Parts: sequence; C-alpha cells; structure tokens
Amino acid sequence: MKNKEITLESTITCPNCGHKKTETMPTDACSWFYECENCKQLLKPLEGDCCVYCSYGSVACPPIQENGSCGDNCGC
Repeated sequence: MKNKEITLESTITCPNCGHKKTETMPTDACSWFYECENCKQLLKPLEGDCCVYCSYGSVACPPIQENGSCGDNCGC
C-alpha cells in the first residue's frame, strides 16, 4: 500500500472575526490552542476534535490525514 501524501499547511479561519492565516501544522503533536492574530480570540478545539486545525483549519491535522484518527500519534 502506498503511503498517503500528508499536507502540512492549513488555513485557520477565526470563527470570531473571520480572519484567515495559513500555518504549518506540527507533525508530532496536536495544537490545542491558537490565538487569532487579528482579534486575539483564543481558539480551542470543538468537542470531538483533537486540535484547532481539525476544528477551524482547511486541512485536518497530519495524524487524522494519515490514520483517520489521532490515536497515540499526536500526544493527546
């Protein structure tokens, strides 16, 4: 089976002000917090999501892309 290509960039959209910024996601841990640089809102994952990229990003985090679940790969 061929390895899946993992996308490391995701555009986070702030649900408070709509500001968008493309960020490079970490491959070794989930991002539980993200501060919007525009309105300073502290974003946290929505219930059922492992990280802010899964909740507010254009692309899910690398462990989700690779395995379909977070498991032990992200440090949750």
